[in-house]
Amino acid sequence: MPTNAPPTNAPPTNAPLLDRQLLGVAPLAVVVLDAHGRVTHWSGVAAELFGVDRPRAVGRPLTGLLRLPREHRGAFEPGAFAHVWCGTCQVPRVDDGEIAEVAWWVYPLHADAPGGVRLVALAADMRRLREEGPGVSVRDTSAAATDEELPRPVSGVRLLWVEPSLVPTGGDDPAGLGRRLAALLRPSDAAVAERIAARVLAMGHPAVNLSVTVRLPIVPHRAVGPGDLRVRPPAAVPEAAGPQRPDPPGRTRVPVPIPRPRQGEEAMAVWDRLTFLGEAGEHIGSSLDHLQACRALAEVLVPRLADFAAVELLERVASDDEPPGRFDEHTLMRRVAVVHDDAERWIDAVPQGRALRHPRGTPFVEVMRTGRPVHIPRVTGRQAERIGAAFAARDPGPPLAGRALLVVPLIARGQVLGTCTLLRRPDRPAFDRLDLALIDELARGAALCVDNGRLYRREVRLVRELQRAMLPADPPRTAGARVCFRYLPAGQAAQVGGDWFDAIPLPGCRLGIVIGDVMGHGVTSAAVMGQLRTAVRTLAGQDLRPDGLLRELDGLARRLGDDCLATCLYAVYDPVARRCQLANAGHLPPVLVSPDGGGSVLRLPPGLPIGVGCGPFETVEVSVPDGARLILCTDGLLERRDRDIERGLAELCGRLADPPRSLDATCDAALGMLGAPAPADDVALVAVGLDGIPAEHVASWTLEPEASMVGRARALAASRLAEWGLSGVADTVQLLVSELVTNALVHGAGAVGMRLIKCDALLCEVSDDGHELPRLCHTDPTAESGRGLHLVSHLAERWGTRRGDLGKIVWFEHPL
Repeated sequence: MPTNAPPTNAPPTNAPLLDRQLLGVAPLAVVVLDAHGRVTHWSGVAAELFGVDRPRAVGRPLTGLLRLPREHRGAFEPGAFAHVWCGTCQVPRVDDGEIAEVAWWVYPLHADAPGGVRLVALAADMRRLREEGPGVSVRDTSAAATDEELPRPVSGVRLLWVEPSLVPTGGDDPAGLGRRLAALLRPSDAAVAERIAARVLAMGHPAVNLSVTVRLPIVPHRAVGPGDLRVRPPAAVPEAAGPQRPDPPGRTRVPVPIPRPRQGEEAMAVWDRLTFLGEAGEHIGSSLDHLQACRALAEVLVPRLADFAAVELLERVASDDEPPGRFDEHTLMRRVAVVHDDAERWIDAVPQGRALRHPRGTPFVEVMRTGRPVHIPRVTGRQAERIGAAFAARDPGPPLAGRALLVVPLIARGQVLGTCTLLRRPDRPAFDRLDLALIDELARGAALCVDNGRLYRREVRLVRELQRAMLPADPPRTAGARVCFRYLPAGQAAQVGGDWFDAIPLPGCRLGIVIGDVMGHGVTSAAVMGQLRTAVRTLAGQDLRPDGLLRELDGLARRLGDDCLATCLYAVYDPVARRCQLANAGHLPPVLVSPDGGGSVLRLPPGLPIGVGCGPFETVEVSVPDGARLILCTDGLLERRDRDIERGLAELCGRLADPPRSLDATCDAALGMLGAPAPADDVALVAVGLDGIPAEHVASWTLEPEASMVGRARALAASRLAEWGLSGVADTVQLLVSELVTNALVHGAGAVGMRLIKCDALLCEVSDDGHELPRLCHTDPTAESGRGLHLVSHLAERWGTRRGDLGKIVWFEHPL
């Protein structure tokens, strides 16, 4: 750690800037400080290493310019200029804040050094030192002055960077300046030193290409932590041809070929740009959110490539609509991202999220029309007024004047989606060809991310809209049962599509419940799901038993293709008989919750999935008490990596084993098993409240097949309607009853049964043992029969036929 006390062995006036024993090797940054600790010289390598250019560095204290670690700042303060310090530390770059690991060699000069120079600091990138290894030529990249008169090589040169800025240039004694400059070089031949110094002063360029092979005074690639400092007093001036320091014990000096300096520097610059391009591209493409991609583009450009960046998208692109086919000054755009390093100046002038239209003649319209970038190296006052009026919310003419302006298009798949506007301060150079190429590459990558995100979100929207269109919107209202649906799509769009469910009102106040899961995900699975759901509704209208419905559905799935596979569970609830028939095709078993809150799994014959074929299905019939709840779900609710299906079913039963609650609360309790708002797989849940129809609202009779039964049926119906307080509809109902009973007597067989059910509507069913279902047909004007069903169709709200256990049933509904 440097101290303020000067060492006892102070260096002589002509102390060398580099020690005689040198070991290193890489492009070095040269920083020169005056007696007050301010920067008087800042080389090109220093600008690249620390991220700040020469005009911004010269004249500022080094400790204020760089964010040096606290324990290292003393080496660059005027009180410590009598010490030599070698070490490493980590320094954030000024332009982008990236951490640079820097090796330092700090050499103080005597108080009477030429030009008031008190300290010369050399800095190297530790990464380069580790990559290059010993033996690389040490040089600066500021400028080269090569001439055949300059001796090459000049052995024993101690200062490789000799620039006119290091010595006074306006004095009256040029020869004296040359002698003092030669005193700093101290080669073996004084005449050679004076000739080099004279050449430097005459040409006005630094002598930096002297072809000298040297070695740095420490081993910089050793793992030295930021807090490890080595302080020693400056060494005395050795003779140029004196003996060199012997190698440490056990270490052999191996000569390494010296690469050509220009090739190494160009390779480093290219590698830095490629590294930046790769890291920036990864940052931009890390999200499918188009707004986040635009924000990331602006963030990677500031401050390394620009001081201000604004990204604008077409309004239709920003709102996830299709981009228009043409662009003009009337097309609406939206500024979706603004990043800058001067909030006080830009935050109000160029607000983010603003919708705007650019007038004709501005660079923004030209870029959108042509798809080519527009670069203005220095914006004039008139250009600033015209561009500022179209770009900002308030007049930013003064901030734009004198700046470098670059507007690049965001092009993806041949379509211009927006623009990216960049600005540089007047003290920074205009954008060069390498900058333009780098920015264009980043803009194209960002545009592709924006377009990919737009296509991705459109696919997600289409899949979910397709699925919502194929799933029931609201549960049906049926007598004796309540239904509640819940559906949660998968967190990823690729997972959407497989789960389906439905509740189907059936004749006789019965309710069909189906739930299934198509194997696979995506649009194809959603399409298959829609076909199967439509098929189930069609087959349920034929009043098939659950096992028969699954057999028909299996045959349909096999005709659709080998990839049409699905699990399915179908149940029919009869609220009058208080029984439930179920059949399973490879689906999860349902959970039956009793009225007192006890939950149990209904173990059904599993069956094979729909589409496999050759598998039997079996119907199981169970009695259900009024107030019970039937829960059907898909595996997305139960299956997790740390939990199998059986454990999931047991946990579901435990969550539902509570006193009676509403169906919404039941669904919420079941979905609480997920533990996350976006499940990994689709979740479909159907909860059915099995309430039953009260026995006093049901009346049934058996009639002998004789002519007098028609009048008896009319009387029985009128009597029961009077008991229920429905005498207002008695006349119409008696007429309809007489038509159905007459039809059963004439075209049926066996005893005739009649049942009236009072629910949301009045349901009348007439059954017989015949198997031929009546149908509505055209009747000739002269025909003596066939008009009864026409009358039923005209007077009843609904009517139909279905097969019963022994024959057929003809029914009608009349509104109450």
